[in-house]
Amino acid sequence: MNKHLTRYFDPGKTIPEETLQQLLRFLRSVPSSVNVQPNHFYVLATPEGKERLADNLGERFRDNAEKILNASHTIILTTRADLPDAHLEAVFAKERADGRFPDPSKQALWESMTRNFLDLRNYGYKDLNHWMEKQTYMAVGLTMMAAAELGVEATPLEGFDPTSVDKAFKIRESGHTTTVLLALGYPDPERVYITPVSRFDADQLFTFV
Repeated sequence: MNKHLTRYFDPGKTIPEETLQQLLRFLRSVPSSVNVQPNHFYVLATPEGKERLADNLGERFRDNAEKILNASHTIILTTRADLPDAHLEAVFAKERADGRFPDPSKQALWESMTRNFLDLRNYGYKDLNHWMEKQTYMAVGLTMMAAAELGVEATPLEGFDPTSVDKAFKIRESGHTTTVLLALGYPDPERVYITPVSRFDADQLFTFV
């Protein structure tokens, strides 16, 4: 309750490589419903990469360019636009190679259950894309918590034109589309918000049953 998300990053500070790799290992391990892994992550670590993103946010979102340019790194979190059978087969092949289910019959049962569940999302609930995007937001939330544990500031950004970002990084060619951005780095000590955080009182937020 005493801390705002960072809006102004210190451009002179860079996340140490060891810390970055630890954070990326965590991002790779975040939960994924039925292990479908619908994401691909673009890690922008160079001035050129960050400039390309900042230049393609869309006219109405120019205010976010400074955050991206001054951040140590920015991650573009993308989500699959659909789930072709080739992707599902790749997931199953990796599970077999990793020995996720040592008993082949259990792997076969798992694959059948996974296909049935995805059919339910696709044809029953008709929310396959929304369901996959929810996993992306779970990934960004957990990664923000992990970053805090590592002493790194993490600010999610929804202010961008996904069509423009997708085009700039050729994201749709991979079968994905941009869902959310995550700027990472260290705050500018001269531009830290010191006003109180405003939230509803506890009795308005929690119901005990």
